[in-house]
Amino acid sequence: PATGEDEIMLVTSRGQSIRFKEKTVRPMGRAAAGVRGMKLKSADEVTGMDLITEGKPSPDEQLLVIMAQGYGKRTKLKEYKVQNRGGSGVRTAHVTPKTGQVVSAFVVNAKREKEDLIVMSDKGQVIRLLLKSVSVLGRDTQGVRIMRFKESGDQVASVTFV
Repeated sequence: PATGEDEIMLVTSRGQSIRFKEKTVRPMGRAAAGVRGMKLKSADEVTGMDLITEGKPSPDEQLLVIMAQGYGKRTKLKEYKVQNRGGSGVRTAHVTPKTGQVVSAFVVNAKREKEDLIVMSDKGQVIRLLLKSVSVLGRDTQGVRIMRFKESGDQVASVTFV
């Protein structure tokens, strides 16, 4: 659960991300429209959101990004500066037709590195791999291939940890 001192990380399908303080999102009633977390370009949408605990990421914390065509990467959180909520953010992944759009994003740390990542495709193909097998790369990179598809036209549908 959030503490009020955490930070929020949002990631979009077109590879943008923003990191901002949780306390800048004020509490509201159910009927309220909310506040803007991130300015989106046309045809973009938020595909991942996670908390950075108490706004002090440990040196081992990273952002894991998985893309539709089976590419993925981890990037150290220190590469993402805290910004004001409502901005357009910074590029977190180099999205191309080869990589596909960002499907999922998680903040991960050393505890999670021992966990397995399960990646499932639209056509039911499933792989299981160690999180630590996903390369740590810079912010504006396309990542490395983590899943190859048996059928053409297939793409990543869902990602989770076990």
